[in-house]
Amino acid sequence: MTTTPKHSLYSRLEPLLAGVSKPIQYVGGEHNSVVKDWDAVEVRWCLCYPDAYEVGQPNQGVAILYEVLNETDWVLAERTYAVWPDMEAAMREAGIPQFTLDAHRPVGSFDLLGVSFATELGYTNLLTVLDLAGIPLHAGDRTDDDPFVVAGGHSAFNPEPIADFIDVAVLGDGEEASLLMSQIIREWKSDGRPGGRDGALGRLAVTGAFYVPRFYEVTYHDDGGIERVAPTRPGVPFQVRKHTLMDLDEWPYPARPIVPMAETVHERYSVEIFRGCTRGCRFCQAGMITRPVRERSIDTIGQMVASGLEATGLEEIGLLSLSSADHSEIGQVTTELADRYEGTNVSLSLPSTRVDAFNIELANELSRNGRRSGLTFAPEGGSERMRRVINKMVSEDDLISTVAAAFGNGWRQVKLYFMCGLPTETDEDVLAIADLASRVIATGREVSGTRDIRCTVSIGGFVPKPHTPFQWAAQADVETIDRRLMLLRDRIRQDRNYGRAIGLRYHDGRPGLIEGLLSRGDRRVGRVIERAWREGGKFDGWSEHFDFDRWMGCAQEELAPWGIDVDWYTTRERAREEVLPWDHLDAGLDRDWLWSDWQDSLDEVPVEDCRWTPCFDCGVCPELGSDIQIGPTGRSLLPLTVAAPDLR
Repeated sequence: MTTTPKHSLYSRLEPLLAGVSKPIQYVGGEHNSVVKDWDAVEVRWCLCYPDAYEVGQPNQGVAILYEVLNETDWVLAERTYAVWPDMEAAMREAGIPQFTLDAHRPVGSFDLLGVSFATELGYTNLLTVLDLAGIPLHAGDRTDDDPFVVAGGHSAFNPEPIADFIDVAVLGDGEEASLLMSQIIREWKSDGRPGGRDGALGRLAVTGAFYVPRFYEVTYHDDGGIERVAPTRPGVPFQVRKHTLMDLDEWPYPARPIVPMAETVHERYSVEIFRGCTRGCRFCQAGMITRPVRERSIDTIGQMVASGLEATGLEEIGLLSLSSADHSEIGQVTTELADRYEGTNVSLSLPSTRVDAFNIELANELSRNGRRSGLTFAPEGGSERMRRVINKMVSEDDLISTVAAAFGNGWRQVKLYFMCGLPTETDEDVLAIADLASRVIATGREVSGTRDIRCTVSIGGFVPKPHTPFQWAAQADVETIDRRLMLLRDRIRQDRNYGRAIGLRYHDGRPGLIEGLLSRGDRRVGRVIERAWREGGKFDGWSEHFDFDRWMGCAQEELAPWGIDVDWYTTRERAREEVLPWDHLDAGLDRDWLWSDWQDSLDEVPVEDCRWTPCFDCGVCPELGSDIQIGPTGRSLLPLTVAAPDLR
């Protein structure tokens, strides 16, 4: 659509672009972007990813909601991203507010500002967006003329640290939820906005489908723990449930994703082949909160790939999920896609692959068009004992046999992901990573007949997350994380046979400690976030901008009146009876089951994947009225014809 944007800021923005870095990220005009007539719709969304364009543009959640909302004739949706500090300074000097990329409209003029959080370290960027947009930071200070600030994404499953700054949190899948919220706001506006801002929020809250923090009161014990979280208005439920989309085939999005103008972290057409995971990795919040497993059928995948490539001209297909090789028809999907696009420039990738779901036939299909890069696996724990604790049931022999087959078939590089600071972890568990990497190199050299074999070990500090069995666990302190990482580094360096073939990439423990504060924090942490932001905090997910000392100083001063500190939120183990800040937000998982699984982890007891075994009573399916949806379907990709060799 090419209508003239109403109140576009571009004429004021354009003179600034020559003086900032990467100005192309602010220009807009991308292929497949949508600009609707402002006056022809009733509800207007601004979708925000609170990070730089290069990180936020490929985000699958925003891409899906952008299409779903814009396909509704009475709704429009545009996008905004965090601007770099140089652009922020130029905008403040020129008096230009936060703007959308699609039509350069002021963010403050929209009805709703939907913010998708993939990580808690984006919270300070949220405050920058609000402040630049002229939207009051605190929800309680906003008027009827301000947008409703809506938080979504994985971090929304504990929105308490940002409760002061948001109006609504949406838990779970956003497709149906965003349309329901749009309809409620539409009716409220049509009725003459009765009750003002609180009237609209009340309509949202009483559905039980949306969490409105201002309608809940938190009381505390003298020791700092939470006594109770309770609603303060009649009709508002004590617990808010997550949204679960049960038929992915009915929602084949994104169908026409936006093609970026500037370079981004991923430039591929991504198809989500299934949603959810029941592997039961105890550290994995994404796997827990997205249950149950819901597969997209093979023919829908084929149709989405064909139409998506035609709509974008991209040359890589990403088959996305939390563990893509677990799709019940993954072999057929990859073979038929490889058949269809053989001889073209189109390649396939599985960004997420488990060792025990991987095979060489699958790898060969993925590399059939000649793009044979390294293989990536995530054992997560260095020792077999550690993997039993976290329920990542991949044995060392499984990994070695997999890499042996890969090296024997021409691969020369393997990347392995691990975590440091897991519950019950010892120094020996971490040092086992070096032994495993050495065995990988030795195996590769043996089966390939060459010394040109590489293994990259990437390791980061573990952060316990809400709605997982480890939500009660103590987080390892910074000193422990850093000491173990140095032990591992020295062990690899001292390996004269294999050390030079092993690359080690790691982050120190400091960002993880702040992430731990934000991920398991309550409303009192909001004061820390605001203080850190006012003292210059932004882009905290970027190492060059993250300032650990600033965060710790702000936390010390803001938490002291409550008699608590950062350690209280991070390195302290919780008791079973403690009220957790997110207990009133229902991810479908039974709290007693989570506690039982936490005890099983301490006893090193593994749990099988419930897709293939009897139910373990986690609570999701009966609680949400859902069930696991898996194939095989017995169908094929459509269409089956081989693509023309010159397809771009």
